[in-house]
Amino acid sequence: MLNKVILIGRLGADPELRYTPNGTAVCNFSLAVERDYTNQQGERDVDWVDIVVWRKQAETCANHLEKGRLVAVEGRLQVRYYETNEGQRRKVTEIVANSVRFLDWSSNNNRNNNNSNSNSNNNTNSNNNMQSMEEDIEVPF
Repeated sequence: MLNKVILIGRLGADPELRYTPNGTAVCNFSLAVERDYTNQQGERDVDWVDIVVWRKQAETCANHLEKGRLVAVEGRLQVRYYETNEGQRRKVTEIVANSVRFLDWSSNNNRNNNNSNSNSNNNTNSNNNMQSMEEDIEVPF
């Protein structure tokens, strides 16, 4: 049997990081993925897919991703059920990510870079910081 999903899309909001009671990091975000075909107005419809990332990669996503960033997600489809406080049974479909690849590394999207990019010296520093950041990030792919 095979359960594998590969998606490329943009984050609809900043990722949310939390920790389980035993201290395991988990990050959630929603990914906007365009469909292959256009609708009657000539526009592509968008599907919003919930993504779940665990452990070190969850922290990396929370620290370096933000709304609008382009990412590739490889993982598996998971369907789970839960019961609300009112006793209603709910169904959740989500992707549990095995890997998240950052596809755009623009300096404007670097949350940890507090330097202004208003002149060429700052732009050079920003590019150097970005190269350094790319080397420091442990990405499992």
